[in-house]
Amino acid sequence: MRNSAARDRKMPNSLPITLRMYQRLASGLVPLAPALIKRRLKQGKEDPERVGERRGLSRDVRPHGPLVWIHGASVGEVLAAAALIERLRDLNLRILLTSGTVTSAAVVAKRFPPDVIHQYVPYDSPRYVARFLDHWKPSLALFIESDLWPNLILAGAARRVPMVLINGRMSPRSFPRWRRMHGTISALLSRFDICLAQSKLDAERFAALGGRDVLTTGNLKLDVPAPPADPGKLERLMAMTRGRPIIIAASTHPGEDEMVVAAHRSLSGFFPQLLTVIVPRHPDRGASIAGLITASGLKPALRSREELPTATTDLYVADTMGELGLFYRLSPIVFMGGSLIHHGGQNPIEAIKLGAAIIHGPHVFNFSDVYAALDGSGGARQADTPEVLVKQLGQLLADPTVRDKMQRAGTGVVEQLGGALDRTMIALEPYLLQLTIEMGAANA
Repeated sequence: MRNSAARDRKMPNSLPITLRMYQRLASGLVPLAPALIKRRLKQGKEDPERVGERRGLSRDVRPHGPLVWIHGASVGEVLAAAALIERLRDLNLRILLTSGTVTSAAVVAKRFPPDVIHQYVPYDSPRYVARFLDHWKPSLALFIESDLWPNLILAGAARRVPMVLINGRMSPRSFPRWRRMHGTISALLSRFDICLAQSKLDAERFAALGGRDVLTTGNLKLDVPAPPADPGKLERLMAMTRGRPIIIAASTHPGEDEMVVAAHRSLSGFFPQLLTVIVPRHPDRGASIAGLITASGLKPALRSREELPTATTDLYVADTMGELGLFYRLSPIVFMGGSLIHHGGQNPIEAIKLGAAIIHGPHVFNFSDVYAALDGSGGARQADTPEVLVKQLGQLLADPTVRDKMQRAGTGVVEQLGGALDRTMIALEPYLLQLTIEMGAANA
């Protein structure tokens, strides 16, 4: 394992002035943490039972033996790590999973085994980060994609924790900004032993910004298993909607719901029994979306109120957590949100694995390689305007043969682009071997 060489080279004598200023600022803001937490609690952005974790405190006990710490920003990153976590658990390694949002914590509780320890990532103050690391003493740290908190990274490196950036992504928006702050990002990326990038372009960007030992391993999100669904809930929904054409608008963002409602209104003139299911990216927007639907003269139903779609329901707002697998199984026609606005698009892979034909908007830079391959093969179609969105959805509703062709093409692309999990495990092999040796010695 290249620990000693990596540790030596990633500990330069001094930090750029930007990082030194950041550290002083983060330390000086500690007295304001209670006010920040209080505000976030009112906004529903913190769990009142677990706010101590934001200050590096934990009521959980560190398990005995090697501990692999995996950090991801929110839901997408956490789910991307699901298959990797299963592989690590197969090696009898214990997992500490951190994230920064209430929604991601809910997904972990619902989708992951109980032996996976979840903690909220501490606020990026040296004091809170030190508490966190002193308590958990991780044996290996894996940071997912690009959620790079300076104090967390610098403190981990100072403690000689082996650190790897996995599923690394550098967006077209972030790259030029970081390039203007090359010394700062280089000082952070050089702390990682290796950087595993999603694509060749991502790898080139990380290398240009100072990343060391940059490898292209592919996108772990292509290897995620299809999301589960409760059989009883699915059967009940199918019974309530049987015979109706259905469109799923998945992971929508503000600004898109209006377009989806308008598309439904246009399409319902040709498909009178049409049901459109809106699954907002953030479930707390459910009531406002329902208000929008009502103001449009249409009838909504909200899942968060335990309502089911009836024969008179026009749009069903699925404002709950962890049920996308349920709705992807309800219809093969899926519009992927975050793409009609300048958000960058949401992950289409889970929907494709459950047989969906994908329609998306023009803004898909978060998954540019995936969408380019899907569009090129015919597994997905781009709708640049609301009018084109109506046209594309209408064709899929009217022609099952087109749907079937798109489904087969999309499945083929996902199978072809897969394999990131195996490549990631190979890259991590030296570190995992060291942990298994340590585990054997501790149990001897």
